[in-house]
Order: sequence, then structure tokens, then C-alpha cells
Amino acid sequence: MKQFDTLLRVGVSTAIVVASVAATNVVAVQEKPRASPHETVTAEVGGAKISITYGRPYMKGRRVAGGLIPYTSVWRTGADEATTLTTDKMLMFGSNHVGAGSITLWTQAAEEGPWQLILNKETGQWGTAYKAENDLGRIDVTVETLDAPVEQFTIAIEPGAGKSGRIVMTWDTVKMIVPFSIM
Repeated sequence: MKQFDTLLRVGVSTAIVVASVAATNVVAVQEKPRASPHETVTAEVGGAKISITYGRPYMKGRRVAGGLIPYTSVWRTGADEATTLTTDKMLMFGSNHVGAGSITLWTQAAEEGPWQLILNKETGQWGTAYKAENDLGRIDVTVETLDAPVEQFTIAIEPGAGKSGRIVMTWDTVKMIVPFSIM
């Protein structure tokens, strides 16, 4: 009986140690919060369900146009993973057809001349893995200057009249407007 008690105590002690190690490992594996929170915005426009999933970086005193949104390279239109637009109906951005499904959105800013929204068929990539050969097309973006800065990058999908809508992106004193229609 004494041996059984000893074995029981050793077994319980071992179980406690194993449980403690496992709990420590679970805590160690937990992800740190992202510096840029992620959000999905959704809207119904002209009978189409549209969503955009993106990272929302903060200005934190940094220069946005020509800085965080570079004039010299394509920007991921957000933070972290590439920004993804998903639709259940065909959309038209200018003369560019976007079928039902998902695409990624990229931005080409310009110091002089129009900014462009790039529609790209590759999805699931990190936001620095842009490949021009996967572009569906580009559309000029209306850029306006805001009176007051917006600290955190924000995307909205705004329904318009009938089967039209627009994507509105704001950050710092920059407001980008991209019209689209439902096919």
C-alpha cells in the first residue's frame, strides 16, 4: 500500500508539472497584438454584397503622402497582409471588370498627376509581395485634401444611386475616392 501511495504522489506531482509547462507554452505562443488593427467593412450596393478586409495603420506623427504612402512604389493600401475586396457580383471600376470573388487593392500615389487604385487578382499574399503581372487593371483615384487629419487609415464602402457606389479611403489629410458600379 505504501508503494501505491508513493506512486500516486509521484504521478500527481508529474501531472502538475506537465500541466504547468503546457500552460506556460500556451501563454508563450499567444500572438502579440498587432500595431495596426485589422477590420472588415461591408456594404450592400445595388444588390451586391461587398467587403474589404484591411490593416488600419496609425500616423503616429509620421508623414503619410510621400512617406507611408510612397510616391516611388506601390503601397499595400493598408498594413500587413494585402488589402482584400470580396464581392458576390461583378463590379466595374472605370473600364475594369472585376468578377465575383476576391481581389487585392493596391495604391500608386503620385506627387504630380493622378493617384491610381490597382486591382490585382492575386490574394493571400503579404502586403509587400505585389506582382504587377497579376493586375486586372488600374483606375484613377480622385484625391481631395481634408481640413483636419485622420489619425488612423480608414476605408468605407458607400452606396450611391441605383447600382453605383464608391470606396472612400481617408488618412492624414488625404481622401481618396474610387467610384464603381454593379454589373
